[in-house]
Amino acid sequence: MREVPEDPCPLRTAFQRDRDRIIHTKAFRRLKHKTQVFISPEGDHYRTRLTHTLEVSAIGRTVARAMGLNEDLVEAITMGHDLGHAGEHALDDLLREEHGRRFLHNEQSVRVVEVLEREGRGLNLTREVRDGIRHHTGEGRPTTLEGQIVRLVDRIAYVNHDIDDAVRAGIISEADLPRAEIAVLGSSTSERITCLVSDIVGSSADADEIRQSDEVGDAFRSLRGFMFDEVYLASPAADEAGRARYVVQALVRAYHDDPSLLPPGGDDDVVTRVTDHVSGMTDRYAVRVHRDMFVPHEGPL
Repeated sequence: MREVPEDPCPLRTAFQRDRDRIIHTKAFRRLKHKTQVFISPEGDHYRTRLTHTLEVSAIGRTVARAMGLNEDLVEAITMGHDLGHAGEHALDDLLREEHGRRFLHNEQSVRVVEVLEREGRGLNLTREVRDGIRHHTGEGRPTTLEGQIVRLVDRIAYVNHDIDDAVRAGIISEADLPRAEIAVLGSSTSERITCLVSDIVGSSADADEIRQSDEVGDAFRSLRGFMFDEVYLASPAADEAGRARYVVQALVRAYHDDPSLLPPGGDDDVVTRVTDHVSGMTDRYAVRVHRDMFVPHEGPL
């Protein structure tokens, strides 16, 4: 169901149309320059938000097909789930401390598809897709089984590909991974994803929700905890996050103090306009704008 009724397409399902609308947005194209753990890393093989989105989609479609659920709905949700993801913690902390507001990337992703794209007209996506985007993380649970699939495989995708990236970056080695959890889940990315997907399909087959078995779910949550302790909250990822936080918050304050620096149009509320603009920035663009604003230029004036 859409907010504004539309005639059906003779060739595509409603969820296929939603997917196509999302992948043609500016926000989706910017995902290729928004990185996952490492900010603008050197090298061509680290994950970006775009490659993460594609990996979530692939895993989610596999689960949906095995369970006889709607693959098109899963794909549409995955394509839109991270459109508003940029500097979440830095933005949320600043907005709470200085403006009494919150920034949650799932809510911002919904705002992107409902309000910001198509010059403020939004994409008029189906209710099921918007619900899946909103509830892929945070409080609440998606109303559809397909949305619940995305909520779970999003974590499966990022934990496993972030292990791969962290090993490539030399932050951890394969030998550092917790042995008990690896014994349950598998010693390679492929083995772990196969184990996790098979477990979801088997555990959810006769249930009214998407779930994991106790053994595999506990092992996966423990492995995710290891990644937070040893990668996400440790150097150098934490150091980069601190630098990114400084850049994001400096930009927010600068735009708020001088709204004339913002592009024309947008919400009447200045804080919302600033949040929309900064959260939509790619890593490289944010660093470049920060440099232009705050770093003295070399050479003759």
